[in-house]
Amino acid sequence: MLIILVALFSGLVFGLGLILSGMTDPAKVLSFLDVTGSWDPSLMFVMLGAISIGFFAFRIAKQRGRTLLSTPIPLPGSRTIDLRLILGSLLFGVGWGLAGICPGPGLVLAASGEVGGVIFVVAMLLGMFIFDWLEKRRQAELNLHHRQQENIERK
Repeated sequence: MLIILVALFSGLVFGLGLILSGMTDPAKVLSFLDVTGSWDPSLMFVMLGAISIGFFAFRIAKQRGRTLLSTPIPLPGSRTIDLRLILGSLLFGVGWGLAGICPGPGLVLAASGEVGGVIFVVAMLLGMFIFDWLEKRRQAELNLHHRQQENIERK
C-alpha cells in the first residue's frame, strides 16, 4: 500500500511540475519547437533541468538497482541504436511537433478533461496496441522461421 501511495504522490508531483513548467500547454510547446518563427526558449531550461537531474538519478539508480522502498528498478537493458529505435524516435518527434503534446502532458490534459488530451491519449493507446500486435506477429514469424531452420538442419 505504501508503494501505491508513493507512486500516486510522485505522479501528482510530476503532473504539477508539468503544469507549472508550461509543458501541458500545446501552444507553448509548439512555440518552443518553432525555432525559425516565434521561438520561445523557456522550455529549454525545463528540459536542461530535467536532463541534468535525470543524468545523476539514472547513475544512482543503476548502482542501487532498487528504489528507496526496495522495489526493483527496471532499467533498459539494450544500448543498441537500431532502425526501430530511430524510426520510433522520429515518430515520437513528429507526433510531438504536430500536436504539441507528449505522453506525460497528454495524461495530465486528459485527466483535467481537456478534449485534445483525451484524443491524444486515445491515439497513444491505439498506437501502443497496434505496436504490441505487430510485435507479437513479428515474434511469431521469427519463432516459426527458427523452427523451420531447425527442421531443415535435422534432415
